[in-house]
Amino acid sequence: MFDVLVYLYEHYWRPDACPESGQLVKKLSAVGFESDEISEALTWLGGLQALTQATVVTPSEFSMRVYVDAELDRLGPEALGFLHFLEGAGVLTPVLREVVLDRVLAVPRGPVALDDFKVLLLLVFWSLGEEPDALILDELFVDDEDRSIH
Repeated sequence: MFDVLVYLYEHYWRPDACPESGQLVKKLSAVGFESDEISEALTWLGGLQALTQATVVTPSEFSMRVYVDAELDRLGPEALGFLHFLEGAGVLTPVLREVVLDRVLAVPRGPVALDDFKVLLLLVFWSLGEEPDALILDELFVDDEDRSIH
């Protein structure tokens, strides 16, 4: 799933630049992705699109986020630490944090490796047509040689 998401990020500047679903599935299959990987990725992206287009209640700046066990299990300590880093740096607003957490929970398997978590973060920004600051963007990019196949 993550390899498909990376491919989409690298080849389409925004989600609305992607071909329609049927054509995209054919293109991804032709590139060599397995149908289950494609299906998981497109389902994940559909959930992201629905979530980012929905009206979301903005948490107060004074609110505190308490993570439930399912979130902690899915995140793992490295991804949770990176999430806290991004919040502290002002890169993730409370609303974006909730979008990221929702999408982490939508991953079929867990815990999510840090490199995969970074891919999810990139896709959240990508889906909104936003690009984080250059230093943060550099932190989010994962070298192909550092990425393991799942």
